[in-house]
Amino acid sequence: MMDLFQMLLQTTQRNPDQTALIFRDNPISYGQLLSAVSGVAKGLRELGVEKGDRVGIFLPNLPQFVMAYYGCQALGAIAVPANPLLKPDELRYIYNDAGAKAAVTIPPLADVLRAVQEQTPSLKHLLIAGGEMPGFVPFDALWQQPAPVPTPPEMNPREHPAVFLYTSGTTGFPKGCMLSHRNLIANCESCTPVLDMSPSDNFVTVLPLFHAFAATVCMHLSIHVGCASTLLERFTPDGVLEAIEKHRCTIFPAVPTMYAAILHFPLPREYDLSSLRICVSGGAPMPVAVMEAFEKRFNVVILEGDGPTECSPVTAVNPLKGVRKPGSIGLPIPGVEMKIFDDNDNEVPVGELGEIVVRGENVMLGYYNLPEATAEAMRSGWYHTGDIGKMDEDGYFYIVDRKKDMIIVGGLNVYPREVEEVLHTHPAIAEAAVIGEYDELRGESPVAYVVLKPGAQATEREIIRYCRQRLANFKVPRRVEFRESLPKSGTGKILKRLLRKEVEQEQGAGAG
Repeated sequence: MMDLFQMLLQTTQRNPDQTALIFRDNPISYGQLLSAVSGVAKGLRELGVEKGDRVGIFLPNLPQFVMAYYGCQALGAIAVPANPLLKPDELRYIYNDAGAKAAVTIPPLADVLRAVQEQTPSLKHLLIAGGEMPGFVPFDALWQQPAPVPTPPEMNPREHPAVFLYTSGTTGFPKGCMLSHRNLIANCESCTPVLDMSPSDNFVTVLPLFHAFAATVCMHLSIHVGCASTLLERFTPDGVLEAIEKHRCTIFPAVPTMYAAILHFPLPREYDLSSLRICVSGGAPMPVAVMEAFEKRFNVVILEGDGPTECSPVTAVNPLKGVRKPGSIGLPIPGVEMKIFDDNDNEVPVGELGEIVVRGENVMLGYYNLPEATAEAMRSGWYHTGDIGKMDEDGYFYIVDRKKDMIIVGGLNVYPREVEEVLHTHPAIAEAAVIGEYDELRGESPVAYVVLKPGAQATEREIIRYCRQRLANFKVPRRVEFRESLPKSGTGKILKRLLRKEVEQEQGAGAG
């Protein structure tokens, strides 16, 4: 059974001259990528990185992200990617929890890593890509050095983690989701026929690679198939369309807010998108109106799918050659079982609401160092997604609501508890509740409802600034509402559904 490094090796042996990555108009072949990965592996080994060690990847969408990730796999080390928007406190928690031994970043983010290292005893080595800085090992010197193709250590691809992906937890602290080599390759094997993949395909990779969606669908899947991936460092509507036109991209995976942004953006000119075979949407519910308008304007099919990080992540997608049902997440992909359970883990009849559960080779090993959370998520042998949904008579799945209070901002998960924890540290705040509010551009935005301590004073601007210093910008409340009290149940639990209802009524009145 293959591991990820062997997957790269096999693809390269089939066609070393095939383009693997395109970055800023420069193509990188599979042969060049394997050579770079071998250099990274050699350099990391010389720093003392061994099988099972954790390596932080704190990078935007650069070729060095792929090199670092696969350099880890060549050693049997575990990649720990993180959102480059995170602030030191957020990243410090992840690296301390994972026990990261080394981490790689770019010069603009170097200060964040320096601040993290000061209180992270395990973090021995900092590496810098795209420049040189005092105290950092030059990463580019590693991948540019000649090195023999490494032989990965003995390991069981079913049991050995390839990556820890940290998902914000309802406890307020992120959980390290452990995905094995087999989890990820199984997901690639399932996605290949669903998307009718071939080596002539070329992904537009503008989704961030630290995120499970892009990591699997854009990075691992392209290497599995032996096709190209065009890396874009940031999303702009015209930048994406220009890349599709220039590099004849065939597949565009994105979150719904990206499709909406392209649709509403005043494009400077018409673009030739004739190479585009399919678009894939995930990460958040796709508004049917946006899907229909986008398809009509750009003459391309959008396949809506879904899947949580814990499932590597793809679980379901609308079929390319079968019936597409707008508003549904489609059918389970090959090798993945999905059902709807009630609160007692019994299957419910077709059409009835319950929790979506998943079983298959794509389902995670568990949460790192959290056996109880793992057991809870995996009870009855099924991964419990926390999504409330239903299945229709044709086997298509629909997500109706989220059991967890998660807010999805531009495809990125924000757990209210994490924001509330920060708000509760503000000296003037007695109580806080955070919910999501509809946002035309980002899908949702966090909104904070706060009750001040008796005699205390604070302004909305001050509280937002306080949050901005401690949270990534996408987690910061867009607005703050001050209340005398918050609605509560008889047991004293804050009733967020009543706050949501108020917001919906206000937005409904505003729309009218």
